[in-house]
Amino acid sequence: MSQPPRSPSILELYPEETREAAALLKQAVPLMMRHAIAPNPVHYALWYTYSKGSEPELNRRLDKAVEDFDVFPPDTAVKLFRDYIIRAELDEARAGQQQVIELVDDIEGDVSRSVIGSQNYQHSLNHGLSALQEPIIDDLPSVLSELQESTQLMQDQQEKFLYRLRAAQEEIKHLRGQLERAHLAATLDSLTRVFNRHAFTRLLEQALSESHEGLALVILDIDHFKQFNDQYGHPLGDRVLQHVGQLMRELLPPSAFAARYGGEEFCVVLRGCTDLAGVRNFAEQLRHKIQALRVKVRRTDQVLDSITASFGCALAEAGDSLEALLTRADDALYQAKRNGRNQVHPAAGESMLSA
Repeated sequence: MSQPPRSPSILELYPEETREAAALLKQAVPLMMRHAIAPNPVHYALWYTYSKGSEPELNRRLDKAVEDFDVFPPDTAVKLFRDYIIRAELDEARAGQQQVIELVDDIEGDVSRSVIGSQNYQHSLNHGLSALQEPIIDDLPSVLSELQESTQLMQDQQEKFLYRLRAAQEEIKHLRGQLERAHLAATLDSLTRVFNRHAFTRLLEQALSESHEGLALVILDIDHFKQFNDQYGHPLGDRVLQHVGQLMRELLPPSAFAARYGGEEFCVVLRGCTDLAGVRNFAEQLRHKIQALRVKVRRTDQVLDSITASFGCALAEAGDSLEALLTRADDALYQAKRNGRNQVHPAAGESMLSA
């Protein structure tokens, strides 16, 4: 079963090799100098991302900021950094911040006690060695006893530190799990387990900024869903949405991603499409799968066999914005509905080639 692609972490936002990273930095630094922007980490991150071109909206806002202000405002820089560079990390970071602080404090305390123990042990060892060098050692038993006690104390402290370190590893593993779950909650629709609208918008904008070649959008809407909810109730409607989400996840090619765009409307972005024939094949498969759904009304044991969906398809074109591509696919969807529903329709001006 294909799974929705995971959104990149902050460490994965800059995967470039050294040569590519250096080239981007060579573009970013002159831009900063041209606009008299202070060389600090926040500004470097913003203009590096600007040069990379992975966040078109960030580029538009940076262009507007340098156009509107004589001096690049620090508060604007911080806001853009939060909104476009670390936006996916902030909520997760806040959720685990206090636990991390406490964990670090505990480890710092253990390290401090271990260091003090090591210093005491070294002092006792030096004292014992000095005593052993004396010609006559009257207090040899007490010297040896002190060394033994110091050694035992040192061993106890090291064992406690090792135990705490292992416990810290378990806490870190637990925190990582919490952050991963929070990240999923922020990007996936909780009902259908495909991407939510916010994550979808971000991913599609990024895909369009990289290249429109071979990019296609499919929008589908479950037919007469409001009437279905009114007749059978929202819990059954939710079950239908869950089944549709599962079908989409099962049919998605590896490089594609799907989202619940709102209500009973879903979107799929496909890559590597040379024409609408492959797009239609995918949409028709999904349409047939949805039409084959059989959902039982639990209170009556009635099996429903009337679930269908309408589809609109569009290929991305050079210069397409997210809004332009969505509009063409959405117009095609409504044409499918006007033509009788339960069918796949291409965007205006795009031929539906035979598969």
